[in-house]
Amino acid sequence: MPPYVGYPVAEKWNIHPSDVMLSTKTRLNPPSFLHGKAQMKPHQNPGHLPPADRRRLETLFDTFSELERVSIGYPCNQDWDYSELYPFLSFVGNNIGDPYRGSNYRQNTHEFEREVLADFAEFTKAPPDNYWGYVTNGGTEGNMYGLYLAREIHPEGIVYFSEDTHYSVAKILRLQHTRNIMIKSRPDGEIDYDDLRESIRLHRDVPPIVFANIGTTMKGAVDNLDTIRGIMDDLAISTYYLHADAALSGMILPFVADPQPWNFADGIDSLSISGHKLIGAPLPCGIVLARKQHVERVARSVEYVGVLDTTLSGSRNAFTPLLLWYALRKHGREGFTAIVHGCLSRAEYAVQLFRERGVEAWRNRNSVTVVFPRPSAEVMEKWIIAPHKDIGHLLTMPHVTYEIIEEFVDDYCQALPPGATKARAKLRPKTTARAR
Repeated sequence: MPPYVGYPVAEKWNIHPSDVMLSTKTRLNPPSFLHGKAQMKPHQNPGHLPPADRRRLETLFDTFSELERVSIGYPCNQDWDYSELYPFLSFVGNNIGDPYRGSNYRQNTHEFEREVLADFAEFTKAPPDNYWGYVTNGGTEGNMYGLYLAREIHPEGIVYFSEDTHYSVAKILRLQHTRNIMIKSRPDGEIDYDDLRESIRLHRDVPPIVFANIGTTMKGAVDNLDTIRGIMDDLAISTYYLHADAALSGMILPFVADPQPWNFADGIDSLSISGHKLIGAPLPCGIVLARKQHVERVARSVEYVGVLDTTLSGSRNAFTPLLLWYALRKHGREGFTAIVHGCLSRAEYAVQLFRERGVEAWRNRNSVTVVFPRPSAEVMEKWIIAPHKDIGHLLTMPHVTYEIIEEFVDDYCQALPPGATKARAKLRPKTTARAR
C-alpha cells in the first residue's frame, strides 16, 4: 500500500493524503474497543426499534404537539414547514471551516450559507465587500464570537454590559477571562447611560468594549447606539469596540418604518442574530456578522481539512444554513415585513387587552415582548412562561394567534384575587388571521 495518495485520487475520493496509512491500519488491525460491540444485548429484531422505545417516541411527539400551542413565553417561532428539506437529513453534511474559502470536505452547504449571510448583510446594512460571517449554533455562539474578536483586538479592554443582558454573556466573559463591568439598567430594560458614562470615564485609559442589547431578554429593550457613541465622543475616546446582541430584534427592526439605531450603519463592529427565533427552525441556529478587518486578525490556515480557521467551532451544521436559506427565499423581504407587522399588531392587542382588564402590561417600541406582573403558579403550570423576579412576559411570535392571547389573558386574570380585574372588552381587530 503506497504511503501517499496523489492529489487527483484525493480530490475524487474526498480524502486527505495523510489519512491513508491510518485508515489502512485501522482496517487491518481494528482497535480492541470494536470487539466490545459483540457484548451488547442481543436485539430480537435487528434494524428495528423495539415497540416500547417506539411508544416512548410517540408519547414525546404527542407531548411536544400539546405544548406547541401554550409556548408563548420564549422567542421561538413554531409556525414553519421545512418538509421539502428533510431528504437532506440522509447525508453527513458538514460546513467545517470558513464559508468563503471552501473545504476538503465537499458535502457542505457553503454556497447556501454565503447567500444567507448576504441577505443578513443587507438587512443589517453591513458595508459591501467589507463584512464576514457564518451560520452559528445560536445567539450565544454569535455573542461569543463578537466578544472573542473584541478581546483579540483589545486584549486589555473592559467589557461593559447591562444587568438586563442575557445570562450567557457573563459565562462567556468568565470563559474568556475578559475584564468586565456590569452596568445598571433602567426600568424599561435599556442600559443606564449615566452609569455607563461614569464607568467608562473612570477607566478611560483602557479601550471600552460595549455589549449592546438590541432587544433585551425579558423586556425587549434596545440600547441606544447613538447615545453610546455620543458618550465615547464626549469622553474623547476614539478606540473602542461595539457588539450588538440582536437575537430576536435583528429580524424585526429591518422590517419596520422607524427602527432604533442598531446596525452597522450605526457604528457596530459585530452582531449576532438567532435563526430559530422569529424565522423559526427545528434546530437552534443563528448568524454572526463582523467587519472583515477584525476577522482577518484571527484567521489561521489548517491543512488537514483544507480550510481557513476563522470560526469558533470546527465541524459545523450543514443543515441549518439550508433552513435559513429556505425561509429567506420562501418569504422574502415582503413576506417578513408582513410577518413582523402581524406580530407587532398582536403584541399591541395583548397590551390593550391586559389594560382593559386592569392589568398594567406594557411593551417597548418595536417589540413583540409584552411585559406584565408575574403570573401565578397555576397559570405557569398550563402556559410556558418565562418569569424573572416580579415580572413575566409573552412574546407574540408568528404562531401566537389572537385566540391564544385571549385565552391566556383570561387564565391570567381568573387567577388574580376577586375584584382585581375588569370584565374582558372586545378589542380584537376585525381580522384574526395569522400574519404570513
